[in-house]
Amino acid sequence: MPIATPEVYAEMLDRAKRDGFAYPAINVTSSQTLNAALQGFAEAESDGIIQVSTGGAEYLSGQSVKDMVTGSVALAEFARVVADRYSVNVALHTDHCPKDKLDGFMRPLVKISQERVARGEQPLFQSHMWDGSAVPLDENLQIAAELLEQCAKANIIMEMEIGVVGGEEDGVANEINEKLYTTVGDALDTAKAVGVGEKGRYILAATFGNVHGVYKPGAVKLRPEVLKEIQDAVGAEYGKDKPFDLVFHGGSGSTLEEIREAVSYGVIKMNIDTDTQYAFTRPIAGHMFDNYDGVLKIDGEVGNKKKYDPRSYGKAAENAMAARITEACESLLSAGKKIK
Repeated sequence: MPIATPEVYAEMLDRAKRDGFAYPAINVTSSQTLNAALQGFAEAESDGIIQVSTGGAEYLSGQSVKDMVTGSVALAEFARVVADRYSVNVALHTDHCPKDKLDGFMRPLVKISQERVARGEQPLFQSHMWDGSAVPLDENLQIAAELLEQCAKANIIMEMEIGVVGGEEDGVANEINEKLYTTVGDALDTAKAVGVGEKGRYILAATFGNVHGVYKPGAVKLRPEVLKEIQDAVGAEYGKDKPFDLVFHGGSGSTLEEIREAVSYGVIKMNIDTDTQYAFTRPIAGHMFDNYDGVLKIDGEVGNKKKYDPRSYGKAAENAMAARITEACESLLSAGKKIK
């Protein structure tokens, strides 16, 4: 199937909300990790989301170019060709975009999609994330309202964040403190500023102790019940059950029980990066240790071309990452639920 149209993407999210599951959103940084993600979703018989961060997009453009928009466009065009050979629907998304990168990342990409839609084509990406967690909430919501209007013109879904995800991703670091927990007041202010769907569809990263990166169990206190409190309060105000489509960021190290509880409160998308990075890299490390005399030309020898051919370890890396994605689909209950 091709990359999801806006209508198919909306159906994906609606099905997840209605049937109580969530989609893994897999960060990729190359055509190879993109292929691994497609393989994983197909093997799980799950639709899914593939996303790229500012740093990933810059890396995709090449180290002598380092342009986020170029890398994003290249990824999206490549994905359109290869995804057409798979039997699952995949949406393309851009991850955290802070205020200082809006003009060099999210806004130009939204404009490209507006131009494509005006020509009768599909948008380049199906959703984009504005990360206003580093600015005051009033400013965050003001920018979100402007971006939501622009996204709606291109039939794109916007993602936004209220509260703070701890840890570090692409150079954006946040402390682990009380700001990791979104308040009911924040959620009510959000609904007032950007609506609950009538001004354009958006998905909300409300925080409940989330931290990017790797942490051991017990190091961070997740409180999924925060999501229920938010949904109940805003739902009562607007007469809607679970008014927000929620996103789970920073889930590495979370227990299956915590993940499933968050999903039960309306989480329909869970970002996965650290775990799939390790899954991809681990077979490569093993290959290098096991075949050091083949990948290195030791003592003037010639090595073993079959061992240092990138395909020899790249295939193992892709398979391992795909397996980890299949595991994520099972944890999030999206496995076997692709749109027929």
